Amino acid sequence: MTKSATLDLLGPDARSFVAKEKRLYIGGAWVPAASGETFETIDPATEVAFDRVPLGAPVDVDRAVAAARSAFEEGPWASMTPGDRSKLVWRLGDLIEKHADEIAEIEAIDNGKPWAQARFGDIAFCHELFHYMAGWCTKINGETITLSSPAPFHAYTLRSPVGVCGQIVPWNFSFMMAVWKVAPALASGCTIVLKPAKQTPLTALRLAELVEEAGFPKGVFNVVTGYGDTVGTALAAHPGVDKVAFTGSTEVGRKIMAAAQGNIKKVSLELGGKSPMVVFADADLDLTIKAVASGIFYNMGQVCTAGTRLYVEDAVADEVIDGLIHEAKSLKIGPGPDRETQFGPLVSAEQFARVAGYVETGLAEGAKLATGGERVGNRGYFLAPTILTETNPEMTVVREEIFGPVLCVARFREEEAAVREANNSIYGLAGSVFTRDLSRGLRVAARLKGGTIGVNTHHVVDPALPFGGFKQSGWGREMGREAIELYTEVKSVGVAL
Repeated sequence: MTKSATLDLLGPDARSFVAKEKRLYIGGAWVPAASGETFETIDPATEVAFDRVPLGAPVDVDRAVAAARSAFEEGPWASMTPGDRSKLVWRLGDLIEKHADEIAEIEAIDNGKPWAQARFGDIAFCHELFHYMAGWCTKINGETITLSSPAPFHAYTLRSPVGVCGQIVPWNFSFMMAVWKVAPALASGCTIVLKPAKQTPLTALRLAELVEEAGFPKGVFNVVTGYGDTVGTALAAHPGVDKVAFTGSTEVGRKIMAAAQGNIKKVSLELGGKSPMVVFADADLDLTIKAVASGIFYNMGQVCTAGTRLYVEDAVADEVIDGLIHEAKSLKIGPGPDRETQFGPLVSAEQFARVAGYVETGLAEGAKLATGGERVGNRGYFLAPTILTETNPEMTVVREEIFGPVLCVARFREEEAAVREANNSIYGLAGSVFTRDLSRGLRVAARLKGGTIGVNTHHVVDPALPFGGFKQSGWGREMGREAIELYTEVKSVGVAL
């Protein structure tokens, strides 16, 4: 296998992990795919394959689901006290914190994202989330209920783990999206079969190593790598899976729903977005320009909540656009593991072609190119941060999710028009409003149709804050108490006295 130059940027622990043979993690054992086949993982900064992982298939999903079912129904996990489960979940958070630099390096070479964003954004959030969820283990309670019936009854509810969970995660935040699902599922007492994206399988396997090191019983956590149309579909359709949790595109979300209907399994979906950012003339423009730039260019725009549509009040539009052009041109572009990189490559050749195609379509439909739009360098999937102005609601780039560093700018003069256009989307995942007028900020935030709205900030996320979408952006909420509710079921018990 050709050596990627990016490997030289990794520390010894990350290099050691990349160098070892990869296997599936099923039932507490590291095993090859039943077929013995593997597939390549590509460094998006060099376009060079630097590792191979097992090519899982439905038969491997069967093995993993059987292991998860056995662990859920029998053995130490099934009888473990909430206090002991809490200690394991907390310990896993500690291990992620201990190995944060290494995990961030693996994520950076596999995904292409800047190491600093992975280390101080993704991985830091992950160990915080495990520690937060560890606290929930001992607080998953039912309640006593006073009945309306005149007959003497003692009635109460029990909240129990839903069972075996199939969790399918995307490539843009591969480690963090896995943890968003794994942490509450483990805290609730469920067992898991995790399927990472084919483009970014490595950190899921590293997570399995840490689960093993933390001391979780065999079969509680399993990882099957492979392709979505085989492993993902088999997991979503499997009759032995009680719940499927998916993060990804709305298009694939529909396929997950269809596959899951066989045994009417519970489904939670975190899907696409086309998030608006609304800037009023009275906003603090220095703060706003930086926040808007981060809202669209963070992780190269490969963020479900990315602020891809900017509505800016006409009086300050030129100043805001000029500031954003400056921010875009100031970003240091390079390979993810380079500690100085601020803006890395897109994840794959397919994604590069998709995003570049949207830019071409936008220009063909009448948008103006303010900056970017071109490939950077002659190797790697680098696309310059891009700003399109003079966009309108009929344009493809305004209506469809691009999932790349492409900002679509439109002007407005009245609040009502801005809110109307901000809500003019099939999606409703996130949004933001920028103003010094707090009353207006809260008023507009209440009217924007999205699951997470920022006022004078865009990306809003915290372990305690529920996250999810309206409309075609999905079902259910992750993080906070709501995440525990996703992975538990309520049983009512009535005792005749």
